[in-house]
Amino acid sequence: MGLSIHYSGKFNKNAVLADLITEVKEIAEVLKWDYQIYQEEFPPDISNNHTYDGKIYGISFAPPECETIFICFLSNYRMSSHLLLKFYGDSEHQPESDFLYMLSTKTQFAGPTIHKAIIELFRYLNKRSYFEEFKLIDEGKYWETSDEKLLEQKFKENGDLIDNFSLAIETIPAKQGESYEDYFKRITKIINDRNKKQ
Repeated sequence: MGLSIHYSGKFNKNAVLADLITEVKEIAEVLKWDYQIYQEEFPPDISNNHTYDGKIYGISFAPPECETIFICFLSNYRMSSHLLLKFYGDSEHQPESDFLYMLSTKTQFAGPTIHKAIIELFRYLNKRSYFEEFKLIDEGKYWETSDEKLLEQKFKENGDLIDNFSLAIETIPAKQGESYEDYFKRITKIINDRNKKQ
């Protein structure tokens, strides 16, 4: 629960990975965000889109109160992370094998300013032609609209939802013998009913 971004794509083979890493590293240092650098150069002979060598290439960074952003790739040039590689790297079955290339980061607790900075960084890197087939879904709608007021509204809506749900769990106990599923359905109905009245 909480506002997130979801992204996928490939590294542009005509670009230079070390240049992307340097640019992101310099931005992270200016913003005082922790970062980690992985392999800085792809292996020379990768021709198959489905195989990879088990290493991670690129850089990740962690803004305050935000989940880590991975601008990382496998040796087949597809975006991934060391976490996704660990969980889904050996999977031969869909949809599990597809999860290897689906990155998500929750920005809810970082706030709209950091969310906007992350989106603008992705926009900048995409315009610099570091990516191919890049897709980003922004639950704050800033990627699609560049509308700061809409982004702030989305953060408020999600924050209110989290606050209401937390308060409901604290003040509405589960009934004896009630399953978790039924309990959460009941809480959700109470929250929705309250929101309709407001």
